[in-house]
Amino acid sequence: METVQRTLDVHPWKITTSTLDKENRRLHESITSIGNGYMGMRGNFEEYYSADHHLGTYLAGVWYPDKTRVGWWKNGYPDYYGKVINAVNFIALDLFVNSTQVDLASCSYEDFYVELNMYDGILYRQFTVSIGNTKVKFSFERFVSITKKELACITMEAEVLEGQAEIYVISKLDNNVQNEDSNYKEIFWQERNKKVTNTASFLTTQTIENDFDVEQFVVTSSMKHNLAPIKIRKEPLSISHEFEFSLATGEITRLEKEVVVVTSRDIPEEKQVDQAQVLLQSFGSDFSALKAEHSEAWHKRWELADVLIEGDDAAQQGIRFNLFQLFSTYYGDDERLNIGPKGFTGEKYGGATYWDTEAFAVPLYLALAEPKVPKNLLRYRHNQLPQAYYNADKQGLKGALYPMVTFNGIECHNEWEITFEEIHRNGSIAYAIYNYTNYTGDTSYLKNEGLEVLVAISRFWADRVHYSQRNNAYMIHGVTGPNEYENNVNNNWYTNKIATWALQYTLDSYQKYKTEATVELTEDEQKTWQDIINRMYFPTDEKLGIFVQHHTFLDKDLMVKDQLSAEELPLSQHWSWDHILRSCFIKQADVLHGLYYFGDQYTLEEKTRNFNFYEPMTVHESSLSACVHAILAAEIGNADKALEMYERTARLDLDNYNNDTDDGLHITSMTGSWLAIVQGFAQMKSFNETLSFAPLLPKTWQSYAFHINYRNRLLFVKVTADTVELQLIKGDPLTLKVYQERYTLTDDLTIKSKSD
Repeated sequence: METVQRTLDVHPWKITTSTLDKENRRLHESITSIGNGYMGMRGNFEEYYSADHHLGTYLAGVWYPDKTRVGWWKNGYPDYYGKVINAVNFIALDLFVNSTQVDLASCSYEDFYVELNMYDGILYRQFTVSIGNTKVKFSFERFVSITKKELACITMEAEVLEGQAEIYVISKLDNNVQNEDSNYKEIFWQERNKKVTNTASFLTTQTIENDFDVEQFVVTSSMKHNLAPIKIRKEPLSISHEFEFSLATGEITRLEKEVVVVTSRDIPEEKQVDQAQVLLQSFGSDFSALKAEHSEAWHKRWELADVLIEGDDAAQQGIRFNLFQLFSTYYGDDERLNIGPKGFTGEKYGGATYWDTEAFAVPLYLALAEPKVPKNLLRYRHNQLPQAYYNADKQGLKGALYPMVTFNGIECHNEWEITFEEIHRNGSIAYAIYNYTNYTGDTSYLKNEGLEVLVAISRFWADRVHYSQRNNAYMIHGVTGPNEYENNVNNNWYTNKIATWALQYTLDSYQKYKTEATVELTEDEQKTWQDIINRMYFPTDEKLGIFVQHHTFLDKDLMVKDQLSAEELPLSQHWSWDHILRSCFIKQADVLHGLYYFGDQYTLEEKTRNFNFYEPMTVHESSLSACVHAILAAEIGNADKALEMYERTARLDLDNYNNDTDDGLHITSMTGSWLAIVQGFAQMKSFNETLSFAPLLPKTWQSYAFHINYRNRLLFVKVTADTVELQLIKGDPLTLKVYQERYTLTDDLTIKSKSD
């Protein structure tokens, strides 16, 4: 029923268009974003553009505690709203031809073309402008290096096709930027210093003072060019290098711009200019060599991460686009960082860390990166354990409450239904520890830092539940489950499940490793936790054979989404919030998320009944929804629904399913396309430390193939209509299951497919 907006070309390795779609400029800026885990930017034009767009450059870990308070502030609310802040625009190249500024919103142009080459990690663009009797073709290349994190490279080439051209270029470091949601057009930066040398310029800025005990960030951006400027101009919060070229028909000029950015997260202010200068010199000035090194590093990433799909170019483009943007956002190099829901592509959601990481990203990084990468994600949470204690204490509760939204471990999202009630995220922090340990076989984290986190989380759950004498059961009231289209419900099945599971996993792990543990549980604590586990209330309906989403869910006016008109979708953009909260419609997997997490604890019949009941009411207006449904649909044999959900998660942003990609990509949900293939179609599971597969092939595909790391082994899996091929590329022999049959993989194994 949703409207798919396919405004860009379909190509297996590229995102391209030959149209300057002014109505969808913001959408295309989001989709052509690039980054390297340290910094990145939207697909903005280098030159001035006067029509509607969203200029955005962002630096990892650089943020601001905004004093905005949502709603009527009450005791226990977060003190500030954390937000990623728009940083220095270092790609700026204002262009003038014969004294007329090049502005594609007003100039006459032709041969417009944009290409994001995902294999090489390069953004290309070109167009030809006509000014009077002169035609000039401009071409651009841009990348942020994944081998030299502080480096960005931009080139501009101008070729005169007709006439005589006086071309003037103003290359800038411009920190006169602001967030789209800033209050009263507030700018979050103040100038600290400018420095100009014979070869480069340096601009140092600092975030403005805040009303909270949050550090101010200092950033030095620097630039040099392959040509000497005719003038250097200093203005508030900016430095410009100006260049002039006089070209006749057939003549070409090329300007290369290298940018280095360093921040106070790594370099103190007094050393930043010197360090930036050292980096500019050490990186060299050979653009071709820097580009080749960057692209070769991307090729290396693709050797492991690529998923090859034959027979469906749109599906192929979708999975590669999502992997490209994920790895552009995070590749595990810095344990102080996490994966922001928008990455470097926009400002919505504050750019902070959500539970998405543990629930959806950890499984992908377990399979597609070195073990240190997901371990760094676990360490990120352990490093912020003191702040999690603070969050719980602010609610008057014991133990640790990990934040729904954070930059530094302190909850910084002040909508009550999220901050206070969506506490199920605490369980996903524990689940990630289990997931890492179970998948890798490495118990070193669990025995030490992991147990500290688990005990703290369990103490929170034990204090957050209450005992109902009338029902002789423990309950959890006043929560928001994964379905955010219901708030302040009682006994959300998934929340109760993740709470009791976390308590049991903590008890089991403590008994196993208590002689090595750095925390101690009293006997009374252990008895209380076990009593909570044994007597937790779980709403069920025996007649329907389902787990009830929360205590009164079945009292609602139950409908299916097919009864909605196309004009009503997405509900979030057409219905009032009151209307949504009273409806039965579900934003994303809720009960079904529990069946996904704990799939070994439930029968196929239970999964089928719950899926068939809840999915028809699910409008999938969360970017995190489709992948869980794809995985379960594949498992219960609903191949058509699995493919539908894969297409939604793989092309959510490319086709703008929810009409909300213009303000940035849905980075953390991009893992969903990989999960839908590997855990969905291939049915890869690792429950109870046993790797298993039960692949099916989507009817529109000829084959699919992928690599995974698993316990110091590298495996290759290929599925066709006839066969399932497994290769042990590296590592010791491995015992696994395929279609429930046990095999020992020593080299290559080919099994008849049961895709039908």
